[in-house]
Amino acid sequence: MKKAKELYAYREMIASLVKRELRGRYKGAVLGFLWNFLNPLLQLIVYTLVFSVIMRAGIEKYYIFLFVALVPWIFFSSALTGGSSCILANQDLVKKIYFPREVLPIAHTTATFVNMLLSFVVVFAVLIVTGFGINPVACLFLPIIMIVEYVICLGMCMIFSALTVYVRDMQNIMAIVAMAWQFLTPVMYGQQMVEGALANHPLMMTIWNYNPTTPLINAYRQILYYKEIPDMHYIGMALLLGIVVCIIGWAVFEKLQKGFAEEL
Repeated sequence: MKKAKELYAYREMIASLVKRELRGRYKGAVLGFLWNFLNPLLQLIVYTLVFSVIMRAGIEKYYIFLFVALVPWIFFSSALTGGSSCILANQDLVKKIYFPREVLPIAHTTATFVNMLLSFVVVFAVLIVTGFGINPVACLFLPIIMIVEYVICLGMCMIFSALTVYVRDMQNIMAIVAMAWQFLTPVMYGQQMVEGALANHPLMMTIWNYNPTTPLINAYRQILYYKEIPDMHYIGMALLLGIVVCIIGWAVFEKLQKGFAEEL
């Protein structure tokens, strides 16, 4: 409770850091803030070409199937890779003034979350313009899934931003981990395909299901691609994993931040 009150007292600093990161992310770029929309679109084009034309995934309207999962995945991946260096990137601030160090991963995760929300403007535009449509009732569950993902990303950011202060290689390691993690999450293919492939491997299926991004991506896809109210099992599992990851992240950060000044 004491820590929550302290963070609330520094809310203006968090807002300022979020604005700074959003402005600075594409500073000097010709297209500037438009990259928030172009990045997911360009990735969509590449993956659609590979998996629906070259490798032929055989999924109806594959570009929609992919897009509704790709945007939340980009948020997770960015929180993981960029978040790992958020303490190092602000080391002068850490060494000069006192503030709750948790402010930095919170600000980074929030800025990345805002980017995802902006990208969802493109997602809904594509769903409507192409005539694919949406289910308004199912979409009411979307904010819940987004908040759960934010909590998971914040927990991850807490853990790896703290570890990177001590192990600088962590920044490079996380880039590789994020790339591998994408193939262990049903972003480019569906849950049914995995269940078929792992039907005779219950242990591997359990590990797959307890990947925190699996129920998240499945829930996003249920809402936006299948236009269904998401399975409460997915929401419950994602929420439970989110709480666990966030608690672990907070505990790890609290323990490791004591040595930040010396390590930086």
